Amino acid sequence: MSCPENAFRYNGTQCACDPGHYLVNKSCLLFSGDSRGWVVGSGVSAEPQFFLTTVLSLDSIRRLTQSQAVLLEVTLVTVVAWLAFCFAVRLGRVDGGRSTWFRIRWWISRFDFTFDTRHWLEDQQVVVKRKTELGGTFSVASSILFIGLLSALLYQVIMKRSIEVHKIRPANAPDLLSFVNDLEFNITAISSMTCSHLRGPRTVVLGTPGFIDYRVFPLSKYMSYSCQNTSMGPTVSVKCSGCRIPWRNHYISWQFVDLPNDPATAVGFQFNLTAKDHGDDKHVSFVSGSIKSESSADDQPRTYRGPDLNVLRVQLFPQLYRNLHDLRLIQPLLHDFIPGSFFSDVNGLRASLENPRDGLINTTLFVSSLSDYIVEIDKESVMGPVSVLANIGGLYVFSLGVFLYLLVQCEARVKKLRNEDAVMRDIRTRRRAQKNWNKLRKFVMYTWGLNDLDPSIKSGNRPDGSIIASLSCGRCLPREKSSSRMNSSLRLGKNNNIPTEESVDPDAVPVERVGSSLVDNSVGTRGTSSHSEAEHSSQSTV
Repeated sequence: MSCPENAFRYNGTQCACDPGHYLVNKSCLLFSGDSRGWVVGSGVSAEPQFFLTTVLSLDSIRRLTQSQAVLLEVTLVTVVAWLAFCFAVRLGRVDGGRSTWFRIRWWISRFDFTFDTRHWLEDQQVVVKRKTELGGTFSVASSILFIGLLSALLYQVIMKRSIEVHKIRPANAPDLLSFVNDLEFNITAISSMTCSHLRGPRTVVLGTPGFIDYRVFPLSKYMSYSCQNTSMGPTVSVKCSGCRIPWRNHYISWQFVDLPNDPATAVGFQFNLTAKDHGDDKHVSFVSGSIKSESSADDQPRTYRGPDLNVLRVQLFPQLYRNLHDLRLIQPLLHDFIPGSFFSDVNGLRASLENPRDGLINTTLFVSSLSDYIVEIDKESVMGPVSVLANIGGLYVFSLGVFLYLLVQCEARVKKLRNEDAVMRDIRTRRRAQKNWNKLRKFVMYTWGLNDLDPSIKSGNRPDGSIIASLSCGRCLPREKSSSRMNSSLRLGKNNNIPTEESVDPDAVPVERVGSSLVDNSVGTRGTSSHSEAEHSSQSTV
């Protein structure tokens, strides 16, 4: 049978993958490691925790607002768009106050709630409220700017309201005895092997070999181990429950050996080292990653096999979190990896596979402690409530100051803008007076008829089907009584003083005089109608 791609033969009939490759589903794959590299976690989230996290989904907000620059850009664009809209509205026609553009400009002037008492005034005049279109424009613009700056300030308060402070102090025995953690070291040999190749650890070595503190103890006295088959290879887990800071170095060794027609080879190691406070599963400090076969200086794929030790040196150092009720965590770090026997060429690997003395992979976990010092971690607030309120007040004053300066400059340089509130009120007043006069004129026309309003109809030339003709017909009112009331009510004098809609400017009509004449005419009408009723009764008696 032929060997798969990236493989070679040894012992005449056996197939093995090239250096740096391992067998997966009858294919030799090159191990490239983890693209993320080594990941270190402190066990405590770097994000500040506050009460809004239980109500709002801040992750989606952070994705939209990655920095304060986004909030400031949105604010600037909104202010510019509002000013451009107000400028475009001023270009529209006024049309005596009847156009839509004038109504929009009028409502913009009603928004002048900030600068209504800060407009241009001559000397020795009483300060009054003046709502102008320019003031309304700048009032809304200042509000938009203040809201945008306030949002940026709140973003800073939420994201960067505190800083993390690290302090290092010398450690003594009572401090070290207070660190009780659950440690777990998971080491995976990247290969096509299984747990049946494993010859597990039986002892643990304490101290430094060759020195007076060198000791050998059974592994079960300090910790336990287990093996689990994974898709990447066998994983050896060494666990210690309720461990204290080790005062001396610890050495734990295990081997993978050859099985019939199944040699012991590995192309790399994957590790996951964790530590958590005993009885607290919420905070877990860890370090994880992979040791690639091509991570050597010559950048060549490697296959680990042989009697020399592959040493993974792990260092532990204690961390005390003052801001989390004196949480004590041991931070593990993979400080160094010392490669053992390995092969980078096919010929050397073939010779090793054919040599029974190389039929093993020695792995040693070297655990040391940096227990001379303790790292104390605490958080200090960058800004308190007083500073936040002071910043809000400063942003408000800044927003008003910018547009107040623009308002003063515009009204000082353009004299037309000084009295634009009075001009808009006059236009709106004339428009309202015109509407009222039209209502009054229609009331007079439909009440007393069109004879005295239009001389052409006085001669009797009423258009067929008109409202006046229908009102004067005999079917609408009693013949004698209605004619007497109509004739008496239309005696307004020698000269007809009620103008027509086409001949008189509504803006110039004195409404008071028309109202007074209407009162006099109504009085005369009542007297005339009573006199005519008396004559009619006397005639009927006779």
